[in-house]
Amino acid sequence: MKHNHTKQNKTTFVIVGGTSGIGKALAMQLKNEDHIVHIASRHTGLDISDEKSICNYFESIGVFDHLIVTAGSFAPGGKVTDVATEDAKTAFDTKFWGSLNVAKHAARYITSNGSITLTTGMLSRKVVAGTYVKTAINAALESVTKILAKELSPIRVNAVSPGLTMTDAYKNMDDAARATMYDNAKQQLPAGKVGEAEDIAMGYLFAINNPYVTGSVIDIDGGALLG
Repeated sequence: MKHNHTKQNKTTFVIVGGTSGIGKALAMQLKNEDHIVHIASRHTGLDISDEKSICNYFESIGVFDHLIVTAGSFAPGGKVTDVATEDAKTAFDTKFWGSLNVAKHAARYITSNGSITLTTGMLSRKVVAGTYVKTAINAALESVTKILAKELSPIRVNAVSPGLTMTDAYKNMDDAARATMYDNAKQQLPAGKVGEAEDIAMGYLFAINNPYVTGSVIDIDGGALLG
């Protein structure tokens, strides 16, 4: 079922994962009188590991301009010999297959001058022991981003690859351990600071607003990949 584009010159955004962290920060930056911003996540009833849920959601939204996917960041850490395979598969089902199914069903409703921006992470290309699940998911998403940019053209498809970012993802850590992690990163990163959700959100705005950018992976990691 196709919907009429009745937004009357307003630009419409859908942020999947927009109730917390980077997605929430982006939503705050996008919200103004010229925009319509739809926010979806598990908290609003959208399960991106459930393809039927995704299909129904976009049917309810109808035609829109820009999709941003920031959901599904969790992945089990540990050595390949220690991580339960089922836990790794669950993480893949959420972030990798979830992101792909979101893009698949959203593409039917995105305007021809619209865009899709996915979220990966610096571990796709930075070798860190004990992170094989997240590394594999992010690397797979970055490769598929380029395929989607060709297949879905003229819709533009990009990915933002954040480095360490201060979000609720680390809220369950011991306070002292979290503070030490941030302090160490600040000392080691060439940028001399730890990323904040607002910093990363700027990368999505660039991908959305620049009509000549597609098939790109935008690194916003404070220089973490430099060494």
